[in-house]
Amino acid sequence: MALERNGHRTWLKWHRGRIQPLDAEFGPARISLGMRLGASVEIDLTAHAGGGFAVLHDETLERSTTGTGRVRATQPDALRQLFLRDGTGAATDQHVILLSDLAALVAGETAHPDAVLQLDMKDTSATITPADIDAFVRDVAPVARHMLLSGGDPVAIAALSEAIPELGIGHDPCHDAVMLDLLRGGDYRRFVADALAASPRSTMIYLDHRLVLGAADRGENLAARFQDAGRKVDAYTIREIGPDTRPLVERLLALKVDQITTDDALALSAAFAG
Repeated sequence: MALERNGHRTWLKWHRGRIQPLDAEFGPARISLGMRLGASVEIDLTAHAGGGFAVLHDETLERSTTGTGRVRATQPDALRQLFLRDGTGAATDQHVILLSDLAALVAGETAHPDAVLQLDMKDTSATITPADIDAFVRDVAPVARHMLLSGGDPVAIAALSEAIPELGIGHDPCHDAVMLDLLRGGDYRRFVADALAASPRSTMIYLDHRLVLGAADRGENLAARFQDAGRKVDAYTIREIGPDTRPLVERLLALKVDQITTDDALALSAAFAG
């Protein structure tokens, strides 16, 4: 899914694998659909107890699954027995999947050439183990052409991707302290330089949409600055389309961001088509 404005194409990324706000996060059926359609789909990864990663956002299981406890303390077979919850909190018939399951799904699909799975790493270099790295390389290497690894810890990203040179890299420099400083009118040029230096292999920079628009209010087009350095820019996250968010999307399109992360891709696409 993409929108055209003034000769520029902005892709819509499916936040946590959703195309509607009440979808379950990381539902395999939605991920499979995204691969066939050529979508950009965000997948979060959290380390489990068996050496490897579950396709989950939180460190704990209660919010988005029928399980309880920490993901890091849960064995992979136990994770696979859990069901995902939808946006209302109700259990669905879709099971939690692991990164190995995701890789098998991608390998088994007739994926569109434009399809991209953004693997957003929630663990850091302080928590990732050698067993996690080995499992990541084993799972991802065969399907790396459809994947991009991102996160806010460049050390962790480098360790995971070192053995997979064809794997795309993304970087999110929007830590809380940095965000607060910039929203108060900080040094945008230094922010861009620091982000580029922290992750020199990155091809996509992930920016909180509030930061992008706050910078624009001060005459700074952060998207253009990163694009001038050869990077693409994703603005996250537009939860749903409505009277409050539609003007934000209009501004992001005018700033020519390359991608918008949203939980509401179907409605956003319909609202801005044509």
